[in-house]
Amino acid sequence: MRTEKQRALIEEYLGKLPPELAEVYGELIQHLSKLGYDPKKQRAAIVFTCARHNKQLVKIGFGRKGEPFFALRFSACRGYSQRFEEIVRGAVCGENYKEPNCFAKGEDFCKGPIEQRLYTYELPNGEKRYHCGAKALPIPGLSREDVPEIEALMEQEDRFLMEYEAKAQETP
Repeated sequence: MRTEKQRALIEEYLGKLPPELAEVYGELIQHLSKLGYDPKKQRAAIVFTCARHNKQLVKIGFGRKGEPFFALRFSACRGYSQRFEEIVRGAVCGENYKEPNCFAKGEDFCKGPIEQRLYTYELPNGEKRYHCGAKALPIPGLSREDVPEIEALMEQEDRFLMEYEAKAQETP
């Protein structure tokens, strides 16, 4: 963390978690910090963005029932586990599913190849469904066992954002 205010924000959040979960969140937050992502309050949540591209990689907070959540952006990642495949399936098969505007309407707010900007899931009938890749997806039941894969996904998504989004901001 870069500032005392950011440290206090994180300490306050972690202080509301059970100790074992606070340790897992703390480890992931430290990894985000090493990658250059800083926390900032966004309404009732905390988002982690990088100054080089201003895109969100992680969002944490408490849901409506007071349960903690950890949401990760990993749309550019490939080769993730069945657990993360199920998270994407849930996003594209929910009752409120709608195709992302960049796919449905050709709107292009994000940079990079479209197949890396979207979460993609193939249904058993062969139909492919997509979900907006700019959104961080909640990781239900976050545990210590998830840490290595989440850190690897953070690094992979960060490389994508640095290659496409950071370069786009540097261009006059």
